[in-house]
Amino acid sequence: GGRRGTLAKVSLSSVSAAMAEASTYPLDALKTRLQLHRSPGAAGGGVIRAAAELARDGGVYRGFSPAVLRHLMYTPLRIVGYEHLRSTLASGGREASVVEKALAGGLSGIAAQVVASPADLIKVRMQADSRLLSQGIQPRYTGITDAFTKIIRAEGFLGLWKGVVPNAQRAFLVNIGELTCYDQAKHFIIRKQICDDNLYAHTLASVASGLSATTLSCPADVVKTRMMNQRKEGKALYRNSYDCLVKTVSHEGIKALWKGFLPTWARLGPWQFVFWVSYEKLRRASGISSF
Repeated sequence: GGRRGTLAKVSLSSVSAAMAEASTYPLDALKTRLQLHRSPGAAGGGVIRAAAELARDGGVYRGFSPAVLRHLMYTPLRIVGYEHLRSTLASGGREASVVEKALAGGLSGIAAQVVASPADLIKVRMQADSRLLSQGIQPRYTGITDAFTKIIRAEGFLGLWKGVVPNAQRAFLVNIGELTCYDQAKHFIIRKQICDDNLYAHTLASVASGLSATTLSCPADVVKTRMMNQRKEGKALYRNSYDCLVKTVSHEGIKALWKGFLPTWARLGPWQFVFWVSYEKLRRASGISSF
């Protein structure tokens, strides 16, 4: 049945996402730490220093629970949404065009991000909290439930969707990079008979999708991280995401938009790899056609 298939895809993509998240989470924590550094030009030597700081503060897995919670909502929605949109757009048995696939990837990304945004916000703030710990300051939140209640009390229910606009923009770009590029690259590799629909093809395609997703999404990601970490109290540094973009470029140069490119790619790359390879394997094991 169609519903059993969808349910299976939802659960398999959740399992694969949780595996990918657990194996690459420390890189994500490192990426957030680097993006919050506002000094111009601290890109290279900062990585090792930030990693050492992170390990010292015990922030390596801080914010991991909202991160997994986010993926349990985000990944199945975008993966299953993409496949559904892709088949809807490609009516009459032809393969969807690149533009249609890009639309399918972008739109399912936006929808999934809007649903998962509160968990994302809590993740970013809990990661940022590990810096407070290192300065001997009590962290803002003790856990997910505490964060939910405190944010709703201080910033209202809609406060949970702070930064949802830059977030959705980023999800649009990331998912074109992740889903469409993976899809295109895999079919290209198989069509050109570089190899069959196997582990090798999935690996090559996931590397390509990781690189393109990072390049497309890094600027939006820097803006997203900075916007989300702004609290209501005090004078806001940035009025909106456009303001944040302009200020970042004018103060720190255009290259600042790719701050954390290496950790982002070092994370997106392996994330894509672990996710796609296990998802394709699990699908095959469950008797569902490959992605």
